[in-house]
Amino acid sequence: MFRRTSKLKWPAVRDIAVEYQKTISTLAPKIYQEMEGIAEGSGLNILDIVALNARSEIALGMFSDGCTSLGWNITEKGEVFLAQNWDWVAPVQQNLAMVSIEQPGLPKVYMVTEAGIVGKIGFNSDSVGVCLNAIRAHPTDAKKVPIHIALRLCLESSSAQSAIEKLESLGGIASAQHILIADRSGPTGSELSPLGNAYLSPNKYGFVVHTNHFLSNRPAGLKEPPWVGIGTDERLARANQLVGDWANERNRPVVAKHLREYVFSDTSNAPGSICGQPNPKSPAETRIRTLFNIVMRFGRDGAGPSAEVVWGRPGNAEETGGNVLKMPWSL
Repeated sequence: MFRRTSKLKWPAVRDIAVEYQKTISTLAPKIYQEMEGIAEGSGLNILDIVALNARSEIALGMFSDGCTSLGWNITEKGEVFLAQNWDWVAPVQQNLAMVSIEQPGLPKVYMVTEAGIVGKIGFNSDSVGVCLNAIRAHPTDAKKVPIHIALRLCLESSSAQSAIEKLESLGGIASAQHILIADRSGPTGSELSPLGNAYLSPNKYGFVVHTNHFLSNRPAGLKEPPWVGIGTDERLARANQLVGDWANERNRPVVAKHLREYVFSDTSNAPGSICGQPNPKSPAETRIRTLFNIVMRFGRDGAGPSAEVVWGRPGNAEETGGNVLKMPWSL
């Protein structure tokens, strides 16, 4: 994919990864040690693992991404939902995994990630969760942590506010990205960049929706070219409409199943829809679609955090097989 989209051969990717290796080992040494363990266990060079974890920065803007995320604080029910469709190329689906991570003195982490990548989409035992939307903007800064490291740092935090403070203390992140972060108090949209950050509060209905473009972060020097073919503006408008209409129906219950069926299965404006569809006009190597859906729940009723995950496009029975996976899980 690097060759196809960025004209970079693997030795060139490794050369770029050297700068991120220095940054990660300095600013997040324990996470870097974990990456060394992944490299040793897989028989790969540490720079291969660094490159995977910094791929969004190394090939900035060259990978298409059509993710749609939602954070919803339903105050009358005492519940917070955090959910998203994650869209990318179909071959990556075989590399996805649901993992749990236990570390002394830190909350237990549950996430959906890709093999070799140390931070992704999920939540922890303190009811802090994250979703991710890629933003296509320049510049990058290899002296700051890549987005996947930032996600892991959030998942090691005890609250959404402490996660935000951690990223701020590091001076931001290496590339422009959006992390939708939530805990039991509600969601916050975090529009991050090497040049400065902006934060989005829930609207009058208690929700934040985000796709793949900045809504308020406009620091001087940031250049954000438009995406083509992924419908980021249309998905944002459609998701706001669907959730807004739902919020107006006070007696309509909100559960993970209904969010999948009513919001995340929506195919309006396909292929660039909330439920991403493969575009036959795109090269096979860059043809994206929804690979999984996750709906996380953080309750103020004393119940622990939980999530439901569906592999494939929600609403597509052939892909999902009707299977709903639970996090945490019992072995």
